[in-house]
Amino acid sequence: MPRMLVATAPRKAAIVEYQDRKVAANEVMVEVEFASPKHGSEVADFRGESPLIDEFYDKDWHLILPRSAGEKKGVEFGSWNLGNMWVGKIVVKGVDVKDYSIGERVCSYGGIRETHIINAIGNDRLLKVPTGVSWKSAVCYDPAQFALSGIRDGNVRPGDYIAVIGLGAIGLMAVQLGKKIGARPVIGVDPIAIRREAALNSGADYVLDPGECDVGLEIKRLTGKLGADCIIETSGSAGALQSALRGLAYGGTVSYVAWAREFAGGINFGREAHYNYGRVVFSRAASEPNPDFPRWDRKRIEKTCWNLILDGSLSGDDIVNPVVNFEESPSAYCKYVDTNPELSIKLGVAF
Repeated sequence: MPRMLVATAPRKAAIVEYQDRKVAANEVMVEVEFASPKHGSEVADFRGESPLIDEFYDKDWHLILPRSAGEKKGVEFGSWNLGNMWVGKIVVKGVDVKDYSIGERVCSYGGIRETHIINAIGNDRLLKVPTGVSWKSAVCYDPAQFALSGIRDGNVRPGDYIAVIGLGAIGLMAVQLGKKIGARPVIGVDPIAIRREAALNSGADYVLDPGECDVGLEIKRLTGKLGADCIIETSGSAGALQSALRGLAYGGTVSYVAWAREFAGGINFGREAHYNYGRVVFSRAASEPNPDFPRWDRKRIEKTCWNLILDGSLSGDDIVNPVVNFEESPSAYCKYVDTNPELSIKLGVAF
């Protein structure tokens, strides 16, 4: 029987067997070769900390409200298949499928498991991965979307001074996008050395370790006292937001991409934020309508990011690190995603 990686309880993972169903006429079965989880919002779910376990976001009220008694929770431990994206080859296809072939390599959303059965007719999210496009870049398709949204919501333009705080997959994609747009300088900020190194490989002009310097002051120094026109904050820490407000140019924008936890302290709006006429924009690619709707929506963001991956403008080769065998994935997930994130950037799983 095929197997998948499951969250059996908060902060615990295991490989379990499952039964595949029959492939329908409109579907294909994919044998997965590589996969990867999220390191942001998925971690909050894995730790049992997300408000969306016992609550839900009501799109009519635009509020997070309690789930009804007896209603299914947002995360069902014991059955939740951990993971975000996968790459694999089609091994079975339904009789009505015309646009995909047996043996073709594809990529889409889904958990870390040995097979996926997915609709293959009119599915914009079942993406063909041509020869020459690395699987590491393909599984960075999702973080690329949130990076692009952060860049767009921050109104980054050629010549802007920008900083990216938090150099996980989203942050490193934002560094690449900022550089492609023509922002100068692009400053990366992260306490983890391997992430700072990846930022330099991704085009950052400077990198800063918040444990070794006053980040806000250094951003001002690197921009001739002006500060960053836009700071993209992906880490979700209180100290990072305070540093962003300190390093922001007068009238600049903090594009807040992070999935933040409740701040216990460390935010003081009575300091630079009070004087510098800055803006904080909460950015999320998946929230519709997009600020630029109807011209831009999630589908256009997705298409743009995939095209940038296909033409080599965006790369995940320095982002997916480390890569482990599927058999190691339970312990690796707990180690690299949850308890010791300083040892990784974005976990990859090879089958």
